[in-house]
Amino acid sequence: MEENIIKINKVSMSFKLTRDKIFSLKEYVIKFLKQELEYEEFKALTDISFELKKGEILGIIGFNGSGKSTMLKIISGIMKPTKGSVEVNGNISPLIELGSGFDMELTARENIFLNGYILGYSKKFLRKHFDEIIEFSELGEFIDIPVKNFSSGMIARLGFAIATTVNPEILIVDEILSVGDFKFQKKSEDRIKEMIKNGVTVIIVSHSIEQIEELCTKVLWLDKGRVKDYGETNRICKEYKNS
Repeated sequence: MEENIIKINKVSMSFKLTRDKIFSLKEYVIKFLKQELEYEEFKALTDISFELKKGEILGIIGFNGSGKSTMLKIISGIMKPTKGSVEVNGNISPLIELGSGFDMELTARENIFLNGYILGYSKKFLRKHFDEIIEFSELGEFIDIPVKNFSSGMIARLGFAIATTVNPEILIVDEILSVGDFKFQKKSEDRIKEMIKNGVTVIIVSHSIEQIEELCTKVLWLDKGRVKDYGETNRICKEYKNS
């Protein structure tokens, strides 16, 4: 029997939100030191459980505020859950906030190496795949321009090209297939489909139900931080569209 590559067991995530209206850092520090801050608990996720086997493609759907991105960050290790356990048996390439590891003052060339190091790539590997990254991102004429001058779409394209240079064991995608123009969206989707063919386990968050129906073998439907349904793609997507 094939082992699970991901196992999420009764995961919950809560945040403390201050009730006070604070207009400066100084005011916050004073209230904090005097223990005058009042908080209320916000439960982003409650008792989430599911399992994925190697090569499965999971789509996570739900309306805004349902906890989709929080779930991805927990699986990626960016956040630690308040309760529950997360087991991940494989290396992860998270495409959650593309360009978040960039230094805006550095050029695209310099950021390829900086962001690549953050993702665990060696200098030798990045040199070998440098031309491939530039070609895929379609940013060759901007390679020596500081990324602070890039549009958000250009930054996302560069981040996507770096992060998908190799096939990871697990790919996590948060609305990334909507970056750039139509041509680049198609190219990004084709690259992810190629990864799927190569046996990469993929978790996708998307507001495009058509995309989820086309790519995913399973669907997790979150509603206000709880599991509303989990299982077969066509059935759940049909119920979601009728909700």
